[in-house]
Order: sequence, then C-alpha cells, then structure tokens
Amino acid sequence: MSDRLRISNTWGKRFANQMIALPALLRRAGLPTRLFEQEKVYLTTAQLFALWRSVGEMSSDPAIGLKLGSETRLARSHPAGIAVLCSRTFEDALQRLARYKQLTCPEEIRVERKAQEASVEFFYVEAAEPQPDPLVDMVLSWILSVGRHGTDGHVTPLRVDLARPAKHRAFLENHFGCRVRFKADRNALIFRSSDLDCPFGTHNEELLAVIGAHLESELKAQQTRANVGEQVKETLSRSMAGKRPTLQDVAKELGLGARTLQRRLTDSGLTFQQLVEDTRRELARHFLKQRAVELNETAFLLGFEDANSFFRAFQIWEGTSPGEWRARHCLEAVPPHMPACLGGVTPLPTEPKLLAATYHRRNHARDK
Repeated sequence: MSDRLRISNTWGKRFANQMIALPALLRRAGLPTRLFEQEKVYLTTAQLFALWRSVGEMSSDPAIGLKLGSETRLARSHPAGIAVLCSRTFEDALQRLARYKQLTCPEEIRVERKAQEASVEFFYVEAAEPQPDPLVDMVLSWILSVGRHGTDGHVTPLRVDLARPAKHRAFLENHFGCRVRFKADRNALIFRSSDLDCPFGTHNEELLAVIGAHLESELKAQQTRANVGEQVKETLSRSMAGKRPTLQDVAKELGLGARTLQRRLTDSGLTFQQLVEDTRRELARHFLKQRAVELNETAFLLGFEDANSFFRAFQIWEGTSPGEWRARHCLEAVPPHMPACLGGVTPLPTEPKLLAATYHRRNHARDK
C-alpha cells in the first residue's frame, strides 16, 4: 500500500471549533492552506504527523486529543463507523475497524487477545518518527468511546501504555478510568480479555449486512486498483529519469497492449496521469532526503523538462518549495534506495554530478 491516507475534510472545522486558527495551523505543518477545502483530502504519514504535532503546539489545551477522540459522531460519519457500532460484540467491532481501515490508509489496528488481557494498538506502516501525542490521545480515546458507546459503559481499560515520558498523568488516568504506564514500548489500550466478549447494545444485524456488503465490495475493488496501480507505479519509478514515460511505454514494459492497460486502469477507477503524479510526488520526497542529490538532479530523475517545472509541481503538492521541504525533512544518513512501495531496492545513481551533466546537456540540445 502506498503512503497515502485519506482523512475527512471536516477535520478543518473540528480544529477551528477548538479555537485553533486553521491557516496558521496548516502553515506551521507545511501543508497547503486550502487543504480542507478539497472534497477528498489525502496526506502522507509524515504530513499527518506534522499536522497533529502542530495541533499540540498551537492548542493551549493538553487534553485536545482526548476531547476530539471522544466525539462519538466520528463513528457515525462514515459507513465503516456505522458498521463498527452495528457489530455484535466489542471484539467484532475492533476486528471490523481493523479490516475497514484498509480502505483509507496504510495504518493497522492490531488487536491481540491473550488469556487474561487484550491489547489494541494503532500502527502506522510508513512512520519514520514517533506518533504525536495528540494523535495518540485521539485514536485511543476514540477506541474507548466506541467500546463504551456500544456496551453502554460496561468497558473500562485495565491500563493505557504510552511511549512518551510521564506528563499529565492525572487527567489521562481520569479520562481513561485506569492507570497509565509511561515510557512503554508502544501506545496501546489494555483491556480484560473478557471485555471483548461484551455485546453491543447498538447491534443491528440487518443494517450490518447491508453496510458490510458495501464495504467488502469496496475492499475488493481497492485490492484490484492496488494491483494494477502499484504495477504501473513500480514501472514508472524505474523508467522516469530523463523523460516522461507514456502509457504506451509502461504497457510495453508490462507486456500489455496500451488499450488493455487503459481499460484496466479505467475499470479500477484510476488514470495514468494520476499515477504519474503520485509516483513523482513519492519519489520527490525520497530524493529530497538524499543530500547528495541536488534539486536540478531531482527534476531530471522525475522526468521534468526543466527544474522550474518541478518547482511549480512540488509547490502544488506540498505547499512549499523543494528547498524549504528539504531543510525540514532531510535526514543525515538515509540509505540510497527507492521507497519500498516503488520497487524496494533499486539503488540511486552513484554519480549525481554525472546526472546533472546529462540533464544540462539535454536541455542545451533542446534549446538549440
């Protein structure tokens, strides 16, 4: 799965309701200022973390994550949330939530049940840094809210494990109704194993059957899209340097006719242009984290005609310039490999200066 999370555009209004100035929040997080005006909002894991870090930095309320996670209307605002509330038991609800999360993001909800205890943990597959505290508070509070709402308050955790250092212990323990263990090796809710068997008073078998069938259909369609989409993106990532691959080029590489590939993309709800843009954006972030690759060379590696075209595209993608983005995100020692979702182990060129020379020669020849 690519690093692409879909979040509701109503989050903008929710943040504003907590007295957070939305334009300032988005600027601080390095996100486009009109992000929540889009019908569909997609973020990378790093962008999601930047957003929630900024929420914590700008809010004067250390309990903001708990408050946002306690809104039970969040569970009723999406078909998956309705299916969760219509589940038979708390365990059934957690398993459905974990399954249907696949529809929106590369995020896992891990439910581990042992003889005496059961744990619920959110895990971000593409995370390269710790989860922001307000985000952790929000998702754990939301899970507890779902459990309490469905069982009419009969579910209370044994404890909460938090990876952060000890702070705000009193209101955290008051909110969750249990002790909090800090400096743990994960962020998780720990319940009695028997709590997972608690029946949901909100169970609705007929509604669950209808919504469940719809969500299963969406999952199947997503898996089909992922198969053809990821094949195209992997091919693009290998052939983009110095040129913009065409649909015909990619189809040939995959051993398909151009019409066949176009039909498969259409059936999957994808467009070739969308996949080119997604691939370029993911690769751009990767290359910008490599100190040895200059900005002009990045433009070449992404198949742009010139550096200015790359700069304009990147500004649209990230709401900032490539140089500013690199200053915030560049790592000291990142192995020079492609992102795993784009082929995994393809090494970058070892002579970036040679790339630059090739790039300049091509542009010079074009301008003659």
